[in-house]
Amino acid sequence: MSFTQQTTRNDSDLWTLLRLLRWSTEYFAGKGVGNPRLDAELLLAHCLDLDRVGLYLNFDRPLSAAELDRIRPLIKRRGQREPLQYLIGRTEFWSLEFEVSPAVLIPRADTEILVEEALARADEPGLLLDVGTGSGAIAISLATELPHWRIEGLDISVAALEVAKRNAVRHSVLDRVNLLEGDLADLPQQQYDLIVSNPPYIAAAEWDELMPEVRCFEPQGALLAADEEGIDCYRKLATQAPSRLKMGGWLLVEIGCRQAGAVQKLFAESGLQDLFVRDDYAGNPRVVGGCFK
Repeated sequence: MSFTQQTTRNDSDLWTLLRLLRWSTEYFAGKGVGNPRLDAELLLAHCLDLDRVGLYLNFDRPLSAAELDRIRPLIKRRGQREPLQYLIGRTEFWSLEFEVSPAVLIPRADTEILVEEALARADEPGLLLDVGTGSGAIAISLATELPHWRIEGLDISVAALEVAKRNAVRHSVLDRVNLLEGDLADLPQQQYDLIVSNPPYIAAAEWDELMPEVRCFEPQGALLAADEEGIDCYRKLATQAPSRLKMGGWLLVEIGCRQAGAVQKLFAESGLQDLFVRDDYAGNPRVVGGCFK
């Protein structure tokens, strides 16, 4: 008998928190969910307004019918591979909590490499542009670390900018993070000390290989490049960089693991110098950068 069938009977007292946690873990594993135990813990903690410590301290507590009614549809949706972050409405990036929704790409730990490289080049106060800001994770993380910098976040999606604004308010940086609606094909007529971007770079041939959480739920426009190689956005950024960067300014971009050579070539052809590739902590190429001199 399924969880839904059992919990719609009048025996909800049979479901302790521990029993539901074990059942959910097994259910998620059977559906191919990665880290099924962790996802089950985080989902139940969210539904019951507990942290994970509180979850463990309440293992023997029976769940009410109302609690089961609240939990049941979310377990089903996670089993259908809807991202946990969308179900609970938040995720962590740069040790900060960010609101996320299907309007924005879920920030990932690998993108923190881009933040690290930007911070390494932010010696003096200046102006920074985050192209394709989405949830604002990159721009806001940098704003919390660079209190004397002015930061702009550009995105074509109004819905994404609304999420970014709420995140900027959450972290008390809205006064220093200016959110702009626009396309990367036409960057603001401004000169920046730093331009950073995690643009769409998934090639069409790679789309069907993505996990269901990504392919079926995250915004396609934030992932899928317009060309077969996945480098169209890098070409547009490299073309504009010389007219948008101050002398000594840097263009830093996140890349797919097979794109380092092609992106370096685009940067070199645009006149950027001191090119570098930074690997992530799994050893995959993750960031390409170049300086305007």
